[in-house]
Amino acid sequence: MTKESNPTVARELQVISGARIKISEPLARYTSMKVGGPADFFIEVENAAALTGVLRTLNRYQTSFFLLGNGSNVLISDRGVRGAVIHLAGAFKQAEWRQEDEIVWVRVGAAFAVTQLVREAARKGCAGLEFAEGIPGTIGGALLMNAGAYGSEFEKVIDRVDGFTREGEPIRLSRNEMTFTYRDSHLPVGMVVTQVQLCLRQEDSAKVTSKVRELVTKRKSSQPSGYPNSGSIFRNPPGDFAGRLIEAAGLKGKKIGHAQISQRHGNFIVNLGGAKGEEVRQLMELARNEVRTRFGVELEPEVRLLGDWTVV
Repeated sequence: MTKESNPTVARELQVISGARIKISEPLARYTSMKVGGPADFFIEVENAAALTGVLRTLNRYQTSFFLLGNGSNVLISDRGVRGAVIHLAGAFKQAEWRQEDEIVWVRVGAAFAVTQLVREAARKGCAGLEFAEGIPGTIGGALLMNAGAYGSEFEKVIDRVDGFTREGEPIRLSRNEMTFTYRDSHLPVGMVVTQVQLCLRQEDSAKVTSKVRELVTKRKSSQPSGYPNSGSIFRNPPGDFAGRLIEAAGLKGKKIGHAQISQRHGNFIVNLGGAKGEEVRQLMELARNEVRTRFGVELEPEVRLLGDWTVV
């Protein structure tokens, strides 16, 4: 996309009903780490018709884009993001519940918050999502990375996924058409997820709620609170834990600028206030290098680095 084409793209996007566009919008306010420079276009989309129009317009002008949900599990460059950032809202934050005997089907928009869905399920006596309590993202993001905790993952409750191709054409995937691995759902490249159908089971509400509360307590006792962060920074290597390795390397509490490897959990980096994306990235590289040198283990990032990370 050339600078000369920006005004044309912007004009076409601005006339799409159900879409709101902001030019050069700072992204820090939309991320859980609270860092990140501006996006060329920040587009909030309210419904499927608007999303179709946005995707087709971006495709026509060969404008790159990515989706940003609650902004967890991403680290955005201080220089920002070229192209468009799409943020789903409105109709994509709704959920429908349907029961058939002991099975409960939930059709939920991709922008619905995971924790909110977990707690609604508990109130309704629907079991199967307890493991996701505290995952700080949206359903779409949790699907994308096959989020999990406490021995379970989203692949175990997914039944169907609806969305669009990058060109704006509808696409539907059933569970048997999908392949899940650790922290990856292997969706078609460029697919924009709009709705997910989950399969839960009916159970006593008090029992489900008790399990959720138990996991809330467990998370609070082990994970940092009070400072912005992006959740787990690295994937756990086979047979071990990234946090244990980083702690064993003596890096808990290590600071670069206003970013710090959490003193509570080695696999979290926190923003002490005013941290830069580059400071977080440097801490990530430090952790990877130290763990590789000391233990011969290569840590793989769980957070996605987005935007312009060119070293100058």
